[in-house]
Amino acid sequence: MTDDSARGTTMHIGELAERTGLSLRTLRHWDEVGLVRASGRSEGGFRLYTADDEQRVVLIMRMKPYGFSLDELAELVDAIEAFPAQPLSALPTERAEWFRTEMRARRGALARQLADADAILARITAQ
Repeated sequence: MTDDSARGTTMHIGELAERTGLSLRTLRHWDEVGLVRASGRSEGGFRLYTADDEQRVVLIMRMKPYGFSLDELAELVDAIEAFPAQPLSALPTERAEWFRTEMRARRGALARQLADADAILARITAQ
């Protein structure tokens, strides 16, 4: 299951699915829409993924709860990968500010949901 990629070791889609907890269908869809592309193909035509591809999948999974579209996720992940120290510097100023504002608002909504869940949990576990 190795090839001559820069990282040396690759994995088939099934291993990537197992390692990330995603379905094969999701990974294939993300590949088709360009969100996560396989780094190569085996002689038999099977998708091959690297550790870098796996890290991209993990980053996308972390961002999914914020409700961004697949296109928005791709835009943001591409910026993060291109400029890890200052990802939004890769984007036009207005777009970078939109992502900052949206991320803050969406994080706030998730924080409120977590607080609500904590309140319900406290209520149902109180004896």
